Amino acid sequence: MKVLTVWLNKTGFICFSLVLSVFIARAQDDRNLRVPKERDKPLDIKLSLSISHLSINDAYKRGQENYPLIKERGLISKTREYTVSNAARAYIPAFQINGQATYQSDVTNIPFKIPNLTIPTYSKDQYKIYGEVDQVIYDGGVIRNQKKTAEANEVVQQQNIEVQLYALYDRIDQLFLGAILIDEQLKQNDLLKADIQNGIDKAKAQVANGTAYRSSVDELQAQILQTEQVRVELRAARKAYLDMLGVFVNGQLDENTVLERPVTPVLPEAITRPELSYYDYQKKACDLQEDLLKTQLRPKFNFFAQGGYGRPGLNMLSNDFAWYYIGGLRLSWNLGSLYTLHNQKQIMGINRDMLDIQKETFLFNTRITQRQQNSDIIKYTELVQSDDEIIALRENVKKAASAQLENGVLSAHDYLTQVNSEDQARQNRILHQLQLLQAQYNYQNTMGK
Repeated sequence: MKVLTVWLNKTGFICFSLVLSVFIARAQDDRNLRVPKERDKPLDIKLSLSISHLSINDAYKRGQENYPLIKERGLISKTREYTVSNAARAYIPAFQINGQATYQSDVTNIPFKIPNLTIPTYSKDQYKIYGEVDQVIYDGGVIRNQKKTAEANEVVQQQNIEVQLYALYDRIDQLFLGAILIDEQLKQNDLLKADIQNGIDKAKAQVANGTAYRSSVDELQAQILQTEQVRVELRAARKAYLDMLGVFVNGQLDENTVLERPVTPVLPEAITRPELSYYDYQKKACDLQEDLLKTQLRPKFNFFAQGGYGRPGLNMLSNDFAWYYIGGLRLSWNLGSLYTLHNQKQIMGINRDMLDIQKETFLFNTRITQRQQNSDIIKYTELVQSDDEIIALRENVKKAASAQLENGVLSAHDYLTQVNSEDQARQNRILHQLQLLQAQYNYQNTMGK
């Protein structure tokens, strides 16, 4: 009983020391990598403030910062840190406690007697409990490869987020340029209203002089009311665009918000989309996986120390309980993966080929879209040029009609026809200009910013 008590005290002290050293090392890593508790985190409250002025580049930046997907960036980085930390912990000595009690059908006996020598008879029930410390000396590069793989996977996932965030450019373009189009239409609405009001003033003068009927003034006033109705519809549409855009940029956009008209973007010739880097990073991850296959074929060396208590001990001529210890180097070389190495490499090669095909398909589709959008740019450029000529001619006709109305040789109805014709020409130019700008930004988004 006394021997057992001493053994328990020694074993308990050894186990406690080893476990404590492991826990201290892990606690140090956990302190560096731990996720802050909610009470440790600063309150991250985003307030939707009113925005008085907004450019399209600001909208891009605010849209990406506010998009919920951006929160995954920090989680991906934290996952990589934990994965690398776990891989590095393979260098920490591993400690384990084992025990067993067995009963066997036969034991070793010497079938003859030796004079003056008593050979003990071994018991068929045997017991042992022991602790073992295992320290990696050389792992064939597995740990290093695991760290590189974790870092490569983080790059792949971060780039995947970049690909998804890139889609925001097109959505913001549609809302921003749609609101800009309405702003231009509102300006033209003011010009149309001024032309009609000019006709009303002249028609009223003719009615006062008895050279025109009151119906001429009524027709013009009805037209100006219709112009006001169009203005109400345009302002409602602008509010709808700004409300949706405000959700993306996390700000309140109202009728007082000034949207800066975008300048003509630089049209790149080379494709620089984030998808291309995404495919390249995936191929690098495949290369690291193939390197891992090679590390599995390398021998591994460990230092180990084992201490325990049991029956029999290391003395094979004793059948008593005894303390024992053993230590040394251990070589392990698993060649089982050699049988599947060729097939695994073929699989990795197929995965890389599939990525090349996906990249090639993406470039093919992008070039087709590029050609279509380039044709749109040429078309709208020609339309805008002809719009300028049409507006110049319509403006001359309107000025002549205004003079004729003032001299009483043209009816209010005919005057309105010319005013509406000029207005339609200007509306067409506004539409074509914004369509040209939209086509240019679509082209830029297709090729890469």
